Amino acid sequence: MKKILSLVLLACVLASCSSVLLTGRKQLLLVPDSEVLASSLQSYKQFIDSVPASTNKANTALVKKVGKNISTAVENYLKANGMEAEIANFAWEFNLVKDTSVNAFCMPGGKIVVFEGILPVTKNEFGLAVVIGHEVAHAVAKHSSERLSQQMMVQYGSTLANVLVSNKSELTRTGVNALYGLGAQYGVILPYSRTHEYEADHMGLIFLAMAGYNPTEAIAFWECMEANSTNKPMEFMSTHPSDANRIAKLKALLPEAMKYYKK
Repeated sequence: MKKILSLVLLACVLASCSSVLLTGRKQLLLVPDSEVLASSLQSYKQFIDSVPASTNKANTALVKKVGKNISTAVENYLKANGMEAEIANFAWEFNLVKDTSVNAFCMPGGKIVVFEGILPVTKNEFGLAVVIGHEVAHAVAKHSSERLSQQMMVQYGSTLANVLVSNKSELTRTGVNALYGLGAQYGVILPYSRTHEYEADHMGLIFLAMAGYNPTEAIAFWECMEANSTNKPMEFMSTHPSDANRIAKLKALLPEAMKYYKK
């Protein structure tokens, strides 16, 4: 049984490895794009139906304008680099919703939602481009699919852990399961979330540069976010990097991003 489970895990890994655009990071994608997109579309519609759209026409138009600029730049890059088939995975949609949360999110397929509460932080079109570029990057990098695959692997690992201690005492089994759960949470799930956030920062910086926005604006935006942030958990306990760490990494990435920037 142990050998079978191990072989299943190995087969999944070998058959499902992919590389992320621009960064080249290897990732595990166990679920077909079509299944992820179908499931996420339903969830997206439920959210849109439950939260009122912004009544501010100017801000709504700006969100759609910036989204269009960045998604078009991404598609042009894909076409120019022999990846035109990837465009079929996206049905871009950019919405501004009436909510005071300082937030934005992306669902697979390019369904991106910006909350009104983040606009005082973005301040202008350039700051908004930083946010939307970051969310577009999550879609292009298929981070949701990867997270789903990670969750599946955690479940497989839990099953394997139970098999390995099946002949041990109940106390031992309970201890191993507790440690496995803690290790999965702080050793796999959260760090990978931070990896995705850093990667979306990296890719988003390049995407906004491709769309004609100055990459240096990303630093100003995150400095503003840092100034407005309170009561954040330690990075080790959080799915997101600290503002100070991501600012430092973005500064290091500016020379690369500037190569894509055309005024």
